[in-house]
Amino acid sequence: MPNTTTLATLADDLESGRTSARKLVEQCIARIADPAGEGQRAFIHVDKEAALEAADAMDHLRKANAAPSRFAGIPVSIKDLFDIKGQVTRAGSRALEDSAPAEADATVVARLRRAGFVVIGRTNMTEFAYSGIGINPHYGTPKGVWQRSVGHVPGGSSSGAAVSIADGMAYGALGTDTGGSCRIPAAFNGIVGFKPTQRRVPLDGGVPLSFSLDSFGPLARTASCCAVLDAVLADQPITPLQLRPVKGMRLAVPTTLALDDLDDAVAKTFDRALAALSRQGALIERVEVPEFLDVGIISAKGGLTAAESYAWHRYLLASKGDDYDPRVSVRVARGEAITAAEYIDMLNARRSLIARAEKRIAPYDALVLPTTANTPPRIADLADDNAFAAANLRALRNCTLINMIDGCAISLPAHREGEVPVGLMLAAAGGADSRILELAAGMEAVIRV
Repeated sequence: MPNTTTLATLADDLESGRTSARKLVEQCIARIADPAGEGQRAFIHVDKEAALEAADAMDHLRKANAAPSRFAGIPVSIKDLFDIKGQVTRAGSRALEDSAPAEADATVVARLRRAGFVVIGRTNMTEFAYSGIGINPHYGTPKGVWQRSVGHVPGGSSSGAAVSIADGMAYGALGTDTGGSCRIPAAFNGIVGFKPTQRRVPLDGGVPLSFSLDSFGPLARTASCCAVLDAVLADQPITPLQLRPVKGMRLAVPTTLALDDLDDAVAKTFDRALAALSRQGALIERVEVPEFLDVGIISAKGGLTAAESYAWHRYLLASKGDDYDPRVSVRVARGEAITAAEYIDMLNARRSLIARAEKRIAPYDALVLPTTANTPPRIADLADDNAFAAANLRALRNCTLINMIDGCAISLPAHREGEVPVGLMLAAAGGADSRILELAAGMEAVIRV
């Protein structure tokens, strides 16, 4: 799929008759089925017949001038974390295989269908969304786009979602983001991933990781594509995204934690992107954000994610614990040792953190920082648990800062053609979603020159 293919260009092609929903779905299915590609690992289930029937229905509605939106008929992928009516939601695990099929679509899936998007299949993921790397021992690990013959991780937990976009197996993807699970795989695969303010998108019908931190968001080719999908997920009108001019943007680079221990390629690409923005007139200031130091303190014993995931998993662990990836079960189990008082302390500490961080960053249009500290590690190098843990923490660190302050954020590709993928993240306090998308749309072409 060429990089120029966007939801807007596809909508234009559908409206003009240059393509049809059925052709788009057939092309995506062919890419998924290609034995030389990553489709067999990127998808856990492909809903071929239903997708083709839905595509035909959208084509008929368009001919009758009754399409539910101009995007009707465009194929999208759904992370295996979400309920789809009549299907078992496995959340990338074997422990849920004998669960009853979902009786209804998750709210976000239903909203995508209502806009006419065609659900093409369920994408692979880190088991129960519990890592930023994307390795899955149950269903295989899709290789990221970088040096595919070598085999680098796709990023997680929305691993298959990102690969489905990068490889043209879907044109939009529904993912989740608790500590970077939309943004990390986007960064590792050279696409765009958006984490909305949590309260904007309902969490019904998705397997939870952390009730406090989970967000449901899109992955796609461009910021404008993500804006379309985000509007659908949030049940808001789809309106053209207004690009903000780079000149005059007030951007803050947080020097606390976010720039520590960067891979050389990440540091070089990030600095080059900042220089490009500065040349175009962006006002960039390096600032300390000492509030970020609280994140490690709050999360010292596994944090909200361990406590809240254990609450959901404790009975399943007792009956099906042997079916879990040990790297997941050991992290969930940390929540058992967290007392009710400690959990309440964490909630209170986070409320304070949010209030102080919002005050700190209020003078700026956005924070700008590397999406991840590392470039995509080789899959083979992460067989060792210590190496895996170190890589996982470096992938998650910067993104987690934003989830913990209840913010919104987007990852944009900042590398040049042929370079290792590196993401640049824009972030702001909760509720600034439209501003972040507008800023991203204004700068995404600038930062890669």
